[in-house]
This record gives sequence, C-alpha cells and structure tokens, in this order.
Amino acid sequence: MTIGFDNDKYLKIQSEHIRERIAKFDGKLYLELGGKLFDDHHASRVLPGFKPDSKLRMFGQLRDSLEIVIVISADDIEKNKVRADLGITYDEDVLRLRDEFMSRDFMVGSVVITHYDGQRAADAFRHRLERLGIKSYVHYLIDGYPHDVALIASDEGFGKNDFVETERPLVIVTAPGPGSGKMAVCLSQLYGENKRGVHAGYAKFETFPVWNLPLKHPVNIAYEAATADLNDVNMIDPFHMEAYGKVAINYNRDIEIFPVLNALFEGIYGENPYKSPTDMGVNMVGFCISDDEVCCQASKDEIIRRYYAATNKLADGADNENEVNKILMLFNQAKITTATRKTTVAAAKYKAETGHTSAAIELHDGTIITAKSSPLLGCCAALILNATKYLAGINHEVKLIPQSMIEPIQKTKTEFLGARNPRLHTDEVLVALSVLSENDENCRRALEQLPQLRDCQVHSTVMLSEVDRKIFKKLGCGLTCDPIKKK
Repeated sequence: MTIGFDNDKYLKIQSEHIRERIAKFDGKLYLELGGKLFDDHHASRVLPGFKPDSKLRMFGQLRDSLEIVIVISADDIEKNKVRADLGITYDEDVLRLRDEFMSRDFMVGSVVITHYDGQRAADAFRHRLERLGIKSYVHYLIDGYPHDVALIASDEGFGKNDFVETERPLVIVTAPGPGSGKMAVCLSQLYGENKRGVHAGYAKFETFPVWNLPLKHPVNIAYEAATADLNDVNMIDPFHMEAYGKVAINYNRDIEIFPVLNALFEGIYGENPYKSPTDMGVNMVGFCISDDEVCCQASKDEIIRRYYAATNKLADGADNENEVNKILMLFNQAKITTATRKTTVAAAKYKAETGHTSAAIELHDGTIITAKSSPLLGCCAALILNATKYLAGINHEVKLIPQSMIEPIQKTKTEFLGARNPRLHTDEVLVALSVLSENDENCRRALEQLPQLRDCQVHSTVMLSEVDRKIFKKLGCGLTCDPIKKK
C-alpha cells in the first residue's frame, strides 16, 4: 500500500495536544469521542497509513491518566436498538465495548444511562450491570433541553442527574452509537464539577471533517459521503472566521448547536472558554498527511465505494434515494465518476466481452486482473484464483482446483444442502486450496499470496452473497458491486 499518512507522527502530536488541553483546565477534561475508538476503517481507507486502531494506540500513551465512561440511552435500551454493522443491541454492545477496552488495559469507570424516564428495560439493564459489578448512573430527561439554559444549568436540570464519580484527569465519554447523549453527559459533569469547586474542561475528539483541510478536499468530501444517510454537511465555521479571520471546517450540527453550547457554558462558568466549535476539537489528523495526492485518490475511491454501497441498499429495497442522490452530488464536487475507479471499468469491459458476470481487482503494482463466472466457479472465486496465480508466478492456464474435486462439492451444495447456485463461492475455493496445498506446490504458493490482496480494490458486476462480501472484508479488499442482483 502506498502511504499517505504519518501514523507515528499522529500518535505523538495527538497525545501531546490532549495533554495540553487537560492542562488548560483544573487538571480535569471530559473528552467526547465522536466516531469509533477502534476499528476505524473509514479513516484507514481515506488516509492510507492510518491504522484502524490508531486512536486506541494514541490513548495508550495516556493510559495511566484516563478512564472511560460508556453512555447509552434508556430509549435505545427500551427499543432494543441494533447496531447494523454488528447485529447486536446497544446494551449488549456496551458490555462488548467494556470488555474490549479492559482487554487493552484501559480503565472503564462506569456506564451512564441517559434519557431516563422510568423505562423498565433500562431498570433491568441497570440491575444486570449491578450483578456484573459495574457501576452505573442515570441522567434524566430535562424539559427544554438544550435551549432552556436557565433550567438546564440549575439544580432542577443538570443538578438532578447522578454525578458520575471519576478518578483520573482525562475522562473519555463514548457510546455504542449516535444519539446516546454523550455531550449532555459531559456538560452535566461540568456543572457537577463546578458545584464541587473544580473548573473542569470539555473537548470533542472527532476525526472528520478535518478542520484544517479545504472544504472541498476529497478527504472531507469522503466524510460527507460516509454520512450521506444522516445528511451531514461540511461547512466553513462562521464563528471561527469571525473570531480569528481564518477558515476552519466543521459540520452543520456542531455549528448549529454552538450558540446553545455557548449559553450553557456561560450558565455553568459565567463564560465560554471556546470562541468556535472548531476550538472545542482536539483533532490533529490534518497535520499528519505526508502525501496529499495519495490521500486524495484514496478518498475519491471511498466516495465511489460509498455510492455503490448506497445503490446496493436501494436495490435491496431500502428507502434511501436521498442518500444516493447526495453522493451523486458529491461526485460533482470531487470531479469524479464511477469510471474513475479502474476496477469498475475493467469488470464492465470483461462482462461485455464474455457475456458473463465478471469481477476485477487492481493489485498494488497497478495490474488489473479479471475473471468471469463459469458453471464451476462464481466470478469472485475465479478472481481470487487468477490473482493469486499471477502473484505467485503460476501460468494462467494451470487449473489449481481439479474439476473432479469441484463437482462433489457442487453435488453436496445442491442435492444435500438445497442450494440453487452450484458455483463455488470464495470461501469454498479457499478451503479447497487449503486441502490441496498439503500435496500441491502451486496451491501452497497461491495461498501464500493472500496477504498481498490487502488494500487492493475489487469490483463485481453483480451483487455478491454475504459469504463472498465477508471473505473480501477479511482479506482487506475494498469491494464494490453493481446494484444488480444475481438471478
């Protein structure tokens, strides 16, 4: 992979910047975490060189100074809200996140249940936490939040909430998903700390949009594509411009809420330490881009990938036409089309030539490998064989898996397991290769090339099965599919 981001520099200057922010207050900072603390694959795709666990590694340098508070909304518990990417409910994800953090030797202080109004499911979850020995607190619904500042910043507002007992200077406030009430928890804690004579601080840690990149930089446009379903819009921060005469990029929701936050800070402290929503952030990503051209190209690929993901959802019956249209608008801003993606063009061309569904992969040396479906193999199963043969220097005409082995597998699939499609999927091809590799040198060499497929781009002219999508994800490939279902 061509690197465009200096990850080591990021780990160093980001942790230093957070330490500086803590020092500006009474040695106590509540840091609202936006996005993912680990498995941040969007960042690693648009900033090649950014590691998916970079934030965790950075916080690892602050491990002895921080603790984590996990926030969950009582409404989400009551509704059994599910994380679409993991297929688990938010309350289960709270426990998963806690285990993940603790397995990395981070202190998880407690869980805060927000928007509490006597929900029975929330009470049951709190009892479960108690049985597990996990401290929990509740924060209540406040009438008029966030606009009735006089009520909110009073003993009848934030003062009604449980004060979350914390031990360390840096408190990271995170949640399973959006709308959990992280910001309100931070502000409530500031109110409680102030009542106790501590002038604690608040900051926001969100990677995108990158405040010190241009508004129409592909990295920032890719963020809009990633949040097209939420209709987030990148904007020049008018408060920052007014205060400093400098351009800084933020997004609509933070800019819209800033006057309210300003009033809340004044209600708690008598003044706001920040002059703009950008001031509240601590993100240093923009200072660590080492090759802008590489990041621009990666971001353009990501915008196209988001487009295909949205059109695939639409083909599956989702009501997301606005999301698709928003990304098409972003195509114009980034000056790209689907033809900008080389594998899209190659797969379409091969399909036109052969009359069969096809797939293409771009290897790290720029070589494009193609494959088509056949009576024996799906196009992506064939693509993996073709790509690994090329990387291993094996003649394309060599058949790694004999037909005599494929046919019994097909019989099992169709006659015994009831499958309608007899063609081998990617996972079945890899299992077959693994079995044959014990006695076949070519199969062994082909299998050894799989790590070289990481970060390669793949396109299919047909929507793939869940099995095939998962295999490409595990291989680390960037996959897109035409919004056409298999017949």
